Amino acid sequence: MRAAWITGADALRARMVNPVQLAAPSPEAEMPPYMESFLAHLRLLIGVPFDYLVADSRLLPDESIRFFYLDRSWCDRLVDGALSVGKIGTREQAHHQAHAPHVQQQLDLTERVVRILQRGLQDFPSAKQTGDQNPQAGQIVTGLLLRSAAVSGWPQRDVRAFSGDVPAGIDPSQVSDALIMPLLRLERLSPSVLVALFQGIPKLVWCEEPHHGVQFAVQENPSGGFIIPVRDASGKAVLPSNSSNNQLPVPLRTGGRRVVAVAQLRKDIIKKDQDLSTQPGMPHLPAQTGAAGYAISVLNPPWRQRFQNAAGTFSGGINITSAVERPELSVAIKSLLT
Repeated sequence: MRAAWITGADALRARMVNPVQLAAPSPEAEMPPYMESFLAHLRLLIGVPFDYLVADSRLLPDESIRFFYLDRSWCDRLVDGALSVGKIGTREQAHHQAHAPHVQQQLDLTERVVRILQRGLQDFPSAKQTGDQNPQAGQIVTGLLLRSAAVSGWPQRDVRAFSGDVPAGIDPSQVSDALIMPLLRLERLSPSVLVALFQGIPKLVWCEEPHHGVQFAVQENPSGGFIIPVRDASGKAVLPSNSSNNQLPVPLRTGGRRVVAVAQLRKDIIKKDQDLSTQPGMPHLPAQTGAAGYAISVLNPPWRQRFQNAAGTFSGGINITSAVERPELSVAIKSLLT
């Protein structure tokens, strides 16, 4: 039988008298890839039970949205809890205290590539190399929780955050890259609940329908028949919804098969444009010279909802009684703050 190179007593003696540890910056002290990836995901609340995020369902009722700041200290405690399984003695505790600042600095970089990993765009070594090229200190992380039927109806919806004001009708491709804030996480927690995390404090957030689908603008008229909204050349509604001239009846072919009479609808659009041109300040409808102008008239652009914070910061001083509709919930929140 082969003898061990060191006995248990000698190993214990060496462990007690030799306090030398690997320095944090040394390559041998780096976290294993699987461990670094897991902790970076945990930093962005991936894997955290929903009950820990929303303790009471009344805080996020149906058809509501909540914006929040992510508590960095709370997330660091999550990481500490995950690492606590290896802290079984004072030596391991000392090792953790020596390496904790370096671990947090590294996770500040790795958490920025978690979304790349979730989407399967790169493997971990490649994504980590990309994230390490920007050794910027960890920034404030903000986010939103949305509970709505729109989440289940359009599961591939887009959420964009901007650090400055952006015109309402602008195309996303025309927005300056300097205004676009990095999206750290965008995920459905359930069929009707969506979470998004941003790097920084946004002044404007867009929630919009996906751009890769085609939606016809033909709507059923409560008084009978079908209508389409009147749109200008950019696809925007020409008139407010309470105007009597903001709709155009859709002609159908004979036979009761609900088939649109395309040629007649084109003529009606041209006539509507002529009628509106006599009114001052009214834009022209899409020119009906081909398929492009006709498509603008009969298709719906992706719906977009803007949430804007002009100041870009939290003003504080919230009156809880006015912010919370249910009295019993208001009392519960006040008791937590006192």
